[in-house]
Order: sequence, then structure tokens, then C-alpha cells
Amino acid sequence: MKKVVLAYSGGLDTTFCAIHLTKEKGYEVHAVLVNTGGFEKEELKGIGERAEKLGVASFKVLDVTRTYYDEVIKYLIFGNVLKNQTYPLSVSAERILQAKALAEHAKSIGANCIAHGSTGAGNDQVRFDMIFQTILPDVEIITPIRDLKLSREEEINFLKKHGVSMNFEKAAYSINKGIWGTSVGGKETLSSDQALPEEAYPTQVSKTDPETISIGFEKGEITRVNGQLFSHPVEAILKVQEIAGPFGIGRDIHVGDTIIGIKGRVGFEAAAPMLIIKAHQLLEKHTLTKWQGYWKNQLAEFYGNHLHEGHYLDPVMRNLESFMASTQSYVSGEVKIQLHPYRFSMIGIHSKHDLMSSKFGSYGEMNKGYTAEDVKGFTKIFGNQTAIFHQVNQNHAHEDH
Repeated sequence: MKKVVLAYSGGLDTTFCAIHLTKEKGYEVHAVLVNTGGFEKEELKGIGERAEKLGVASFKVLDVTRTYYDEVIKYLIFGNVLKNQTYPLSVSAERILQAKALAEHAKSIGANCIAHGSTGAGNDQVRFDMIFQTILPDVEIITPIRDLKLSREEEINFLKKHGVSMNFEKAAYSINKGIWGTSVGGKETLSSDQALPEEAYPTQVSKTDPETISIGFEKGEITRVNGQLFSHPVEAILKVQEIAGPFGIGRDIHVGDTIIGIKGRVGFEAAAPMLIIKAHQLLEKHTLTKWQGYWKNQLAEFYGNHLHEGHYLDPVMRNLESFMASTQSYVSGEVKIQLHPYRFSMIGIHSKHDLMSSKFGSYGEMNKGYTAEDVKGFTKIFGNQTAIFHQVNQNHAHEDH
């Protein structure tokens, strides 16, 4: 009997895989849930109990939430990474850590195979496969949903036939929860013109009165929320989510280019990621020089795209992480944000490293670091090349036309 490690979340796809691999294929299935911060203890207990009823040989939870922050999220914050200026890589980033943890676990128990429930139409299949084939080059990768080309309706009918009881109405939406946001996919995201209904979002809006939140950073890492100091950034992220999630902040639909070349559309809610990234970005505007900001933006966009497409193990990623970390030396301070239902607005920052210091003048009002004559001379030199170009070519302007 072949021993297979199954990436298991307890959702529709992975429940199908568990039954299919045990009852129809005869594998010894070891279901592993890799928790990246999206599950409560009671929820995990329930998922484990349901997994055992499906006939799996074992069920295990690997909690990699802190590792996820230390190895991935930290750099997404340093880079203010939003895919297509919209999406905080909620699922793409966590899939990398999940695949890595699964591969290492499969190696530790001597599994012959490793399985995941990705479809053949999305990005996850590539992310999982690439990590697995890099870490476990000799282990067979099994993908039942992809290989059988199953629709969600077909999976639901299969589970009903096998006596599985679950909320199939809720299963109409594919929901992936993690500390860095929750993705929501359903029939509305399969077309270009539909919005997700309110009830599709896991966090319902229950706060309507505006609130102010203060987020504190030390060298680019979130350490404080409303003045409270946390021992690890994961705790601070969860606190921001707890405060801002009930406002319905961070909801959107991301449209982008998938790894396999088609356009993809997915809904998400990510209150904490959106607030933290935007707060960090504002603090950087005050504490980085122009060229630090410019080059970090270029490299961070590449970093986000490369991560999104599953290339986390490419050594260039470690080089980029080193660069981004080196830019954070003076990114420390407090950022104040006002929260409203479905939106937020930045109030301002306080930092001892703020380069917008009144010591050197006030923009549009007065300067203290240079004279009017300095500016006249600087402007003449600064625009010299453009002036030369136009003087040399003004006689040829009519000829060119």
C-alpha cells in the first residue's frame, strides 16, 4: 500500500481527495493541514474529527504561522507588495509555505506520494508542483481534481453519494483563510461583470462608527497596535484584523494574469494586510530617500510577481530579501489611520526619522537649507541638457515635420 501525504483543509476539494484516494485507490492517506493562521483551535479539532471519519490513516496539523511571517510576510510588508496594485498575495504567499511544510513532512515520514486538491485551471497547481518537485524530486505527485477535470457540482454529488455531510451551500464558495487574508471564489468570480454577494464574505460588517487605530513599526516590522506592544508581529497582525475586520475593510476583487496564461478573478478580504501595507508605505514615504524608495519599488514588484508564480526557492529571492531588509533601518514610528465601514483613511505619522523635518524648511512656504541664488544656479544646471537639445534642434523642427 502506497503512503501518500495529502494537503488537507477539510473543504470540498480535499474532502473529495481523501475519499477518492482511500476508498477508490486504496492508498494509506496521511492528511496534513498546514495552518497559516486561518484556523481556530476548535475549528481544527472539528476538521480532524471529520478527516478520521473519511478513513484516513492519520490527521496532523502543522502550524507554520510564525514561520510564514518570518520567511514571507515580513518581506511582503517591506516591499508593500500588492499584485496589480490590488491584491496582498493572500493565497499565493501561503501556498508556498504550505507546500514547503508538506514536502518536509512527507520526507520525514517516508511517503511515496504527495497529493493536493488543486484544479487544472488555477495557479495553485503550479505552486505546489514546483515546490514538491524541487524538494522531493523522486516522489509521485497526485492531483485527483485536476486529472479527473471535476466541477464543484460533480464533487458535491460524489460526497453526497458517500454519505458525507457538510454545508454544501457554503461549499459553493471556495474560501481560503490565512493570517494574510482570505480569498473567496465562486460563480460570480468566473465572469467579468459580477460582484460577490455580502454573504459570501466570511467576516460580516458589524462596526459602523468610525474608529482610529495606531500601528507602530520598528525597522519595518509591526510591533504595536494602539500602543500595545506585542512579542511577535503575528500577534500584532491578528490584533489589527480583530479591530478592522468587522468594518468590511480590505474587500476587493483581484483580476490578474495567472501563471498558466489565462486571466483570473478572485474575491478577497484582507483588512490587516491592507492597513499594514498602506501604513508601512506611508511611513516609508517619510523615512526613505527618493532613490531608496524608487529601487525598492522596482525590486519589490518583481519579488511579488516571482513569489506569486511559485518561484520562492529561486536563490534570487534571498538576494532581494536582503536588499529590502537593508532599506528598513530607519522605518520606525507610529501611523494613525481612521477606519470606516468598507474603507479607511490615513491620518499621519510620527517618527524620529521623519525626513519631513521643519528644521529644513516647509514645502511651499520657506526654506532654511539654501538661498534664492542657490536655486537659480541649480535650476540652470539641472535643466541644461534639455535647454541645449532644444537650442540645437529648433532650426530643424520644420524639417522633421
